Amino acid sequence: MDIIIRKGTRDDLSAVYGLVKELALYEKAPEAVKSSVEDYHKAWDSKLIDTIVADAEGELIGMAIFYDTFSTWRGKMLYLEDFVVKEQFRGSGVGSKIYERFLQEADERNCTMVKWQVLDWNVHAIRFYEKRGATIEKDWYNVKKFLK
Repeated sequence: MDIIIRKGTRDDLSAVYGLVKELALYEKAPEAVKSSVEDYHKAWDSKLIDTIVADAEGELIGMAIFYDTFSTWRGKMLYLEDFVVKEQFRGSGVGSKIYERFLQEADERNCTMVKWQVLDWNVHAIRFYEKRGATIEKDWYNVKKFLK
């Protein structure tokens, strides 16, 4: 099976949304997904989000969804909102290829840093990131307030 790592398109957003729902299920929070495919289309059209996908002969088997942001201490950065590979393809190197393409994208955009979150119980993901030189910060709390 040929797997192509490529920039996502607007046409990929339904499949990207499906992968996000799969990720939410893995993270034991399927009810937390309140957005819709239409929200993804609006965000895409407004250039709020971008994607990198793993395409296996027309089927998306993995993806990274990210957006531009700014660190007041470091400057321009990319925030990796979601990163997932379908369960049956985990451990095959697909995730590494998506991750490397994401880092390449950040470099092409002249970012000084990339940032994301990982659940404290997701030891496989933590090992994946640490193996690739990422710093896992343990001295900051996540803070959020829902508005709607």
